Amino acid sequence: MSGFTSITLKPYMTEPNLFLLLVTGIFIGAASGYLGSFMVLKRMSLVGDALSHVALPGVAIALVFHISPMIGAMAALTFATIGVWYLEQTSSVYPEALVGVFFTASLALGILLTPEPELLESLFGSMEKITLVDGLVAIWVSIAILIMTKMISKQIVLGAISEELAQSVGISGRKINLLYLLLVGIVVALGVKYVGTLLMGALVIIPAVSAKNISKSMNQYYLFSIVFGVLSTLVGAVIAHSYQLSTGPVVVLTSIVIFCITFVVMRMRRQKNAI
Repeated sequence: MSGFTSITLKPYMTEPNLFLLLVTGIFIGAASGYLGSFMVLKRMSLVGDALSHVALPGVAIALVFHISPMIGAMAALTFATIGVWYLEQTSSVYPEALVGVFFTASLALGILLTPEPELLESLFGSMEKITLVDGLVAIWVSIAILIMTKMISKQIVLGAISEELAQSVGISGRKINLLYLLLVGIVVALGVKYVGTLLMGALVIIPAVSAKNISKSMNQYYLFSIVFGVLSTLVGAVIAHSYQLSTGPVVVLTSIVIFCITFVVMRMRRQKNAI
């Protein structure tokens, strides 16, 4: 009787979990796409990619002490973001180079510290390891990120156009940049279990680049960035779950397929306009 009960209950236990994972991915994808739209505008795409690797040492330390990898990733990314921002303000070295230094050091340290059984999961993600608490935290924090990003969006765009113009109207570019980088670090930490530290940067960048291919206005650009981020995580997660594949690579490949489609659409539009 007990065996029959366990067999019959299994489908009903897994469906809510899959639903939670998909909803979690939707919100992480939306927040990543929206933040990524500004990162592409600021020409900081490589910074976003490199920041995702900085999470690995934090994940490794969290695994060693048996705490949530999300907490470890968030701590490491916060430390690295503040460090890069401080050095950017006090050094003549370009931000991309500074992040590159953090990236190489963090990746090497993280690979050495991460226990071997968990290394692939840390690098490429495993959505099955997301707990109910992880999912709920990711959803609510993603909503907060979307709201905060919307609140500072005009300041970010103005700073991307001209730092001097932003300062002339009383906008502190330094504070806005720090807040923005912290938001990027947080969304990367949220996606560590979903996509992995090695590929999370792609989820921030590729949807925004895809949106830029077909957008005719800034509002369209922001909207498509969010939509493509959601589609990447949602479709990628369903495929990965269906075929028992690693979540991260499938999500990233899905986003690349979307990019290829938008690129073709962009080329067709240009050819049509040229006629």
